[in-house]
Amino acid sequence: MQRIAQGHRLRAGRVSESNRVYLITAVCHKRQAIFSSFENGRAFVHAIRDVEQAITLCYVVMPDHIHWLLQLAEDADLSQAVQKAKSLTTMALRKSWSGPIWQRGFHDHALRKEEDIQAFARYVVANPLRAGLVKSLRYYSLWDAIWL
Repeated sequence: MQRIAQGHRLRAGRVSESNRVYLITAVCHKRQAIFSSFENGRAFVHAIRDVEQAITLCYVVMPDHIHWLLQLAEDADLSQAVQKAKSLTTMALRKSWSGPIWQRGFHDHALRKEEDIQAFARYVVANPLRAGLVKSLRYYSLWDAIWL
């Protein structure tokens, strides 16, 4: 099956629910390590601060992808919120990066009411540890959580 068809399947059942918590994963174009530079990674951090449609609960910027745990605002659209973050990041990196920044689409997981949001946040921010990028999160600066 072609990639386009698979990406379409990811979007087929997507529904935006106000106040719902979502875990978003977006991947850099061709898995390039665009965010291995601290400055490039901060472009995404600044972008999500400007997305009015979402309240950021936590995030981690990995070298070739991001994880973003957010709560969707009232009457907001999930796809539009993610697209705005990706667009703002792309605009910020235009001077330092030539070529596409993001792969098309994104993966989302809507957390069920019984799922532990803080456990998801711990999972998200522990990504650099599991990837072997650092031995302690104190040595990785491209993450944050509202609980800290």
